[in-house]
Amino acid sequence: MKPRSPFPRSARLSLVPSVILFGLTVPLAAQDELGGADEPTSLDVSAGTAPASTRSTFVPEDFVRFAPRSALDMARQVPGFAIREGDGARGLGQADINVLINGRRISGKSNGPLEALGRIPFEDVVRLELVDGASLDIGGLTGQVLNVVTESSGRISGQFRYSPQVRSFGTPARLLNGSIALAGGGPNTDWTLALENDSQRRGNEGLEQVFDATGALVATRDEKANFNSDRPSISGSFTRTAQNANILNLSGQVQGFLFRETEVSRQSLHGAPVDRVRNLRRTEDEFNFELGADYQFALGPGQLKLIAYHRYEDSPTTSTVITTFADGSPAQGSVFVRDADEAETILRSEYTFAAAGGNIVAALEAVRNFLEIDSTLAVRDGNGVLQPVLLPGASDRVEEDRADAGLTYSRALGPQLQLQISAGGEYSRISQAGPLGLTRRFWRPKGFAAIDWKAGKALNLAGRIERVVGQLDFFDFIATVDLDQDREDVTNANLVPQQSWVYELEASWRLGALGNLNLRGFYEDITDIVDQIPIPGGGQAPGNIPSAKRYGVNGNATLLSDRFGWKGTRLDLGLALAGSEVSDPLLGFVRELSGNRLIDLSMNLRHDVTGTAWAFGAAGDWRDNAAAVRLDEISLNNPGFAFVSAFVENKDVAGMTLRATMGNLLGQRDRFSRTVFTDRAAGLVAFSEARDRKFGTIFTVDVEGSF
Repeated sequence: MKPRSPFPRSARLSLVPSVILFGLTVPLAAQDELGGADEPTSLDVSAGTAPASTRSTFVPEDFVRFAPRSALDMARQVPGFAIREGDGARGLGQADINVLINGRRISGKSNGPLEALGRIPFEDVVRLELVDGASLDIGGLTGQVLNVVTESSGRISGQFRYSPQVRSFGTPARLLNGSIALAGGGPNTDWTLALENDSQRRGNEGLEQVFDATGALVATRDEKANFNSDRPSISGSFTRTAQNANILNLSGQVQGFLFRETEVSRQSLHGAPVDRVRNLRRTEDEFNFELGADYQFALGPGQLKLIAYHRYEDSPTTSTVITTFADGSPAQGSVFVRDADEAETILRSEYTFAAAGGNIVAALEAVRNFLEIDSTLAVRDGNGVLQPVLLPGASDRVEEDRADAGLTYSRALGPQLQLQISAGGEYSRISQAGPLGLTRRFWRPKGFAAIDWKAGKALNLAGRIERVVGQLDFFDFIATVDLDQDREDVTNANLVPQQSWVYELEASWRLGALGNLNLRGFYEDITDIVDQIPIPGGGQAPGNIPSAKRYGVNGNATLLSDRFGWKGTRLDLGLALAGSEVSDPLLGFVRELSGNRLIDLSMNLRHDVTGTAWAFGAAGDWRDNAAAVRLDEISLNNPGFAFVSAFVENKDVAGMTLRATMGNLLGQRDRFSRTVFTDRAAGLVAFSEARDRKFGTIFTVDVEGSF
């Protein structure tokens, strides 16, 4: 019998049946009044692909009340639909974003579909279609998929956004957040170009208390932190359709990331006056670029698509901690410097042809990844002088060469039923340089079966069973230190990609004038899950645990007021409940996956005042996380109760949209606690900490326009 976990579960999935029951009892509407036609139609995609089942179609006029400037603004307002932004797909073969443009995926990652949608002006959007994922020749897409159909207006148009922000205390003003985008083209070409800076000025301040093993207060820290970042980028795309229907797509992005963190901690022991000041400083000066290209043309009985993708990133970082003492004692502290270079290169081919009453896609993919890190650590000696410290495995290179092959078959089993199945596998070679490195080779089968069923005029059901091979984080192979929390991970060359069986069931209801509802349940049976484990020879690091489970439900609902005689109000609700099980590698009891998100609730309320350019509303979200577990530490990073904001908007200020938002109306706080053990297996506590920091009220102004 397995011992019980000592961690209380803050979310119980007994709520899931209630949520599903609620969805099943909502009256089904026969007509989607928001988006026009809801009968199955043919999706205009590349030649040789199967017709897709279209659930709902939306035209630009459906979104005018929101004053959208781009295709992305429209996509975010599709009722009952939430964009899945993915979690870092392995290669390009597995789609993890449920958005298409003109029936095609974008050959990019950080410069992917969402970035492309943000560059497409509102005027170039013809319609938005919710289609059945299993009806597409794209592996990994199930349930609702949004296809954005565009056509160049033939003229150069643009859009801009400027979003300054100030906080009520402790943080400098954010003055350089904004973007400008251009788009143009002609009968056979489309191009976009965007210049953007994602700027953040964040901070918090408050007390942190330190307790000894008996729970007695031993130290108090009055702390103030700032987190300032800028992410300037230039990105663009080019598409040309030749007279013979061949299609060329190019995309690219050049980006920087400048990050500065400072934390000042004024510390006192046992209630005495402040006798020491600890200063933490972290910096990062990243440069990266991404290039993608694909070319599709007719070949024999089908279509061949050739794809090339390359991304490179250089990320030099520094972390410095120095503690000075009021009595003049020598300073204490450390300096950790790391320079990381990483790249990914992908070549892929997809051949699509009709066969066996449907369509077959034969795909081959070759990938080369590498991460090279050079790190140094220095610690101040008793005289306050920095001395170099050996950190084995902190300077190293990890490489992966991978080949992937698969067949995907799609067909309609009936007027209301779509099937997609895929089978394949991958071969990979992972090597780590240095005296602690290894070279290993793996063969992993993978594939899936997906089905979409139009069960009623307003109800769609979708199911998927899939064998997934996960993406490794190469940083997990290499030794590192966290000076802020005094943590160290040694090197671990034995990491392998996790694999899992994923089971999903999704239900989507169109509720007519009431709105839309979408619910998705999932269960994941995982092998070789990556978590913190003890390393032979001493220390700890990310490593593989034999098995784990993860399960939950998430949903999105859009509710409209028009049917009740109150026009102009829209309520969007989001729900995500998740649980997990893994055997703790040190003690053997069953616990949550380290840091697993348990609850995520969100709400957006908007009212457009009829006959005017004014709108107002509110938004809120609440999250709950599981504890993060290390061999010698248990920590919990959970904010205070919900973050709530309110806005007022005018959609015609000299042709621009002006929105003023006040955030954190309930005074949410950043909270962090942890217990550090001298021996967790024996339950021997060294000390514990509890942090409670406020970050004030946030005032944001958004100015958006088109030209």
